[in-house]
Amino acid sequence: MSAGAVLVMGGTSDARLICQRLDAAGVNYTLSVATPTGQDLAGDIRGEVRCGRMDFDAMVTWLTNHQTRWVIDASHPYAEVVSETLMRACEQTGVLLSRYQRPEQLAELEHPQLFKVPSLEAACEVAKGFGPRVLLTTGSKDLARWRTGLSEKTLLARVLPVADVMTQCAENGFGVAEIYAMCGPFSAEFNAAFYRQCRADVVITKASGAEGGYREKVQPCLDAGIPCIVITRPQPAVTGDELLESQQAFARRLLRWLATQ
Repeated sequence: MSAGAVLVMGGTSDARLICQRLDAAGVNYTLSVATPTGQDLAGDIRGEVRCGRMDFDAMVTWLTNHQTRWVIDASHPYAEVVSETLMRACEQTGVLLSRYQRPEQLAELEHPQLFKVPSLEAACEVAKGFGPRVLLTTGSKDLARWRTGLSEKTLLARVLPVADVMTQCAENGFGVAEIYAMCGPFSAEFNAAFYRQCRADVVITKASGAEGGYREKVQPCLDAGIPCIVITRPQPAVTGDELLESQQAFARRLLRWLATQ
């Protein structure tokens, strides 16, 4: 079996764990990541790693040329465009698609200062009702949208410490006092001290699950009386047996797939 027969999509910690399970099962595969950062996070997996974004046509071409039989979408829970494009490409090429989505912890925390909203725009509307210093722990992809939606606020961005992200921050008007470049996830103790240090009036985050340190981000906000806005996850496009919501579920799906080879 060629390495292209199984494609794992994603530069997340989830994708790395899936690759390690494929390694243990002796499966040849390719891990596709969008950025060099994702390539670095892949670590010492045995599979091939391809780096670079793919649009719909590129995905169809790749799946066809590599005679791919199984795609495992382990991209970030909020990477809607990637997942939707991948689903269309698999439908066109007739390739089996499974979606791995890490367990979320959204229901585990309830508090009067915890606001769960469905979109970036809704988060902006809630944030407008609080103080001027808004801490974003939502990544770098939507900085321009945050700047537009919260133009009257002082935005603080906690982002990855990589060159292209620093460039994005600068292009969107973030100065040195508004950029916190660091790589998580972080402990609750670290976050509590960090919120005090940056003097956040409100924190905006995502339902990133245990792997993304969701509770460790949110609980210190609530303990300190800081409002916390959580953007809930989009609904996955894949449903039924091919929606895998734990590493154990993926392990069972892998066994079923191996039995058909």
